[in-house]
Amino acid sequence: MPEPGLRGLVRRAADIYGRLLSALLAISVLILVLPVTLQVVSRQTHLLPHYIWTEEMARFLLVYTVMIGAIVGQKEGIHFIVDLWPRLTGRARAFMDIVSGIFVLIFGAVFLWFGIEFVDFAWFRISELAELPLWLIHLPWPILGFSWLLFGGEKFVDDVRVLIHGENA
Repeated sequence: MPEPGLRGLVRRAADIYGRLLSALLAISVLILVLPVTLQVVSRQTHLLPHYIWTEEMARFLLVYTVMIGAIVGQKEGIHFIVDLWPRLTGRARAFMDIVSGIFVLIFGAVFLWFGIEFVDFAWFRISELAELPLWLIHLPWPILGFSWLLFGGEKFVDDVRVLIHGENA
């Protein structure tokens, strides 16, 4: 049954955003194959000229792939998992998840805050080889922070609900 009101709207938007990120992750991995393949083929054979832009493009794509992967992993609940007490259930599990969730939210806030400063620092700079705007490679940091706050906040609210009302909340 869909949740009513603002909470339901936020959950639906977060779900759509999560699916979009999963698709972008797959696409970025596929696109990353092209510049890396061009680099390998040009270095090992004389079939292709040595393209300089491929190294920088691979670096940009790798940063995006790693950051999107970290977001998707956190959304799916597999990124920040160290299960010291795997048999805990119910309120005890919710309490431990809240404790670890607080740290995820803190890290999300730090990535968002300093990520914005990071993007601002690179706003008027360009990359050396491909002459791309450097803010493009810095942009994933605040996006990561926002996403961790969104998805971590969702889980945090669910855990608080379980802690207060029990498992059937």
